[in-house]
Amino acid sequence: MSNQVILTGDRPTGSLHIGHYFGSLLNRQKYQDEYQTYIMVADVQALTDNWDNPEKVRQNVFEVAADNMALGLKSETNLFIQSQIPQIAELTVFFSNLVTINRLKRNPTVKSEIEQKKDKFGAEGESLTFGFLGYPISQAGDIAIVRANIVPVGDDQLPVVEQTQEIIEKFNKIYKQEVFPYPKALLSEAPRILGLDGNAKMSKSLNNCIYLKDDEETTTAKIKVAKTDSHLELTFDEENRPEVSNLIRIYSLVNQISVAEAVKDLKGLNNSAFKQKLATDMNVYFSEFRAKRLEIINNPHLVWEKLEHGRQATLKEAEKTMSQLRKAMNIDY
Repeated sequence: MSNQVILTGDRPTGSLHIGHYFGSLLNRQKYQDEYQTYIMVADVQALTDNWDNPEKVRQNVFEVAADNMALGLKSETNLFIQSQIPQIAELTVFFSNLVTINRLKRNPTVKSEIEQKKDKFGAEGESLTFGFLGYPISQAGDIAIVRANIVPVGDDQLPVVEQTQEIIEKFNKIYKQEVFPYPKALLSEAPRILGLDGNAKMSKSLNNCIYLKDDEETTTAKIKVAKTDSHLELTFDEENRPEVSNLIRIYSLVNQISVAEAVKDLKGLNNSAFKQKLATDMNVYFSEFRAKRLEIINNPHLVWEKLEHGRQATLKEAEKTMSQLRKAMNIDY
């Protein structure tokens, strides 16, 4: 195993879905064999736009942890809750001195998410909170607190890693010590899965997902009503037939074949027959995962024990980081 550290995580705003599974969770299984791995349940970040619904966040901490564990995490893989590592908040305060308000407002990820949340922040962002605007600084704290070398992200989150790189470069230059390694983004090679309604991506807030906790009946029902088109023949054409192409891609993923092989496999089926086959194959693919997840859910102590192990390991590393920072900043009183 490499000495390099990888940090990834999820916002507990809802259960994880198959987009998360194919886009990031499967890679986590591979990463933990290659790197020292930290997986964070980002409850503090979830509260930046769910401050008025903390119970939603609390409930989904358990769900997200169970989703990760059902994939199979090694004993040395550290799964932890963000709010249980107070050093992250401390580090965020120090980092906040290194970033201007204008730089935060220019962050493409922040701009996009403010636009998506007009109902909460207002059309002109007049109700925008400091916590939400500054969450990229908090994310820099998440990454730096364990001195992560690698951060897996989708392309929509790449600006957050770039912001972290700027902060770390500035910190190391000002205080003339390499306290933090320069983190590199690891872009997922997995294709983005669209929502079942044809939306640009599966989204917990749009409720257009197949969740990892969904049972066979729920999965089949969702696929049955997934958006397609009126063409009789199944063809893969992402530009002109995005909804059908999305379902064909999902079919290729659950059958672990190429898209071209999937199209050949499905030749002659109409939409209804295709959806039934997709539902059947998906339920077979996720059967082992669901069985393991159910075992975990029925034994909640397994989740809390894993999170406690991760908390202790992460706290130890976080305090080591802060000790180095205080020395570099000459505040080690």
